[in-house]
Amino acid sequence: MIPWIELDSAAIPGETGTLRLKRRGDEFSIMLGANELMNSRLSGSEEALAELSCAKLAGRKAPVVLIGGLGMGFTLRAALAVLPGDARVVVAELVPAVVKWARGEMAAVFKGSLDDPRVEIHTGDVASLIEKSKSAFDAILLDVDNGPDGLTRASNDRLYDAGGLGRSGRALRLGGVLAVWSSGPDPRFTARMEKAGFATEVRTVRANAKRRGAKHVIWLGVGHR
Repeated sequence: MIPWIELDSAAIPGETGTLRLKRRGDEFSIMLGANELMNSRLSGSEEALAELSCAKLAGRKAPVVLIGGLGMGFTLRAALAVLPGDARVVVAELVPAVVKWARGEMAAVFKGSLDDPRVEIHTGDVASLIEKSKSAFDAILLDVDNGPDGLTRASNDRLYDAGGLGRSGRALRLGGVLAVWSSGPDPRFTARMEKAGFATEVRTVRANAKRRGAKHVIWLGVGHR
């Protein structure tokens, strides 16, 4: 068995947690404590987050998509594959080292996606960016935790409570899409989405692109404003 090698670590701004980048052969893992946040072998549900969301934007001219969390770039690459040439994709990543890893140690995983002219990297808190944005995005895709609670950062809870959902709704354009990735179901979050005014669809997808592995959940909410 090839051993895991820790390549780098990075503090999470404003928190006590530390992200660790590990490699085993050509496989990469990003860990938070004992929790594996992402693995380069498991991209299916992150790709589905982009594909399901962008499908609801079909026909829109120059759509603007906000992705919360760069991760290993699977959501970004899947969005770029289906969005038109006049689209703009803003990726908000809180931890600067994750962007560094994407251009360095994990460059082979990202396959040049950060160099796409449609891409803009915002280094900072996605919740703060959403809060100061009004009717700015056609879709907001959130994959910054293991579900609708603040795992990587306690203050991320404000993305998923009633106030946070309201702020996302105001940051979206008419009929915009709010999509949230989760490692498992949460009926209470479904209810909050609906109460916040989103026509909500809950989709179960596989972690592996070959339709194997754990079942993950994606909420797709279409705003009425």
